[in-house]
Amino acid sequence: MAGALSPRHRSLFPDLREWLEGGVPGFPAVWAAAAGAHPIPIEISEEGGQYVLRAEMPGLDPEKDIEISAEGETLTVKAEHTECREDKRHSEFRYGSFERSVRLPAPIPEEGVTADYRDGILTVRVPQPEKKESGPRTIAVRRTG
Repeated sequence: MAGALSPRHRSLFPDLREWLEGGVPGFPAVWAAAAGAHPIPIEISEEGGQYVLRAEMPGLDPEKDIEISAEGETLTVKAEHTECREDKRHSEFRYGSFERSVRLPAPIPEEGVTADYRDGILTVRVPQPEKKESGPRTIAVRRTG
């Protein structure tokens, strides 16, 4: 007998990547695109005391087409990809407005956030807050009343 099929085990909680990327479990990207939501593929990592977000955004002019904003712990990337008015027989390129928000584990600081665009990849670097080492300590108890 050939190998038996085993049931696919699913976690009760969404995958961390889906959570970070703001995806909806069980809602394929194909249907999201058809519904007008244009996902921006991203990857998030931690490098040298920074959160680093990389986003695939080919064919854009970073000075005109990309806008990045921060509020609290949320970093938002917006882009507008306009179609060139050329006669085309066929095109599978995506045009329109794109938006992606990512919630980071700490508030985004006012200073030190940088963004670079190279070869179709947007890289945003956000400084992580300094981790304060706290060892055991004694807390005084005051008598009141």
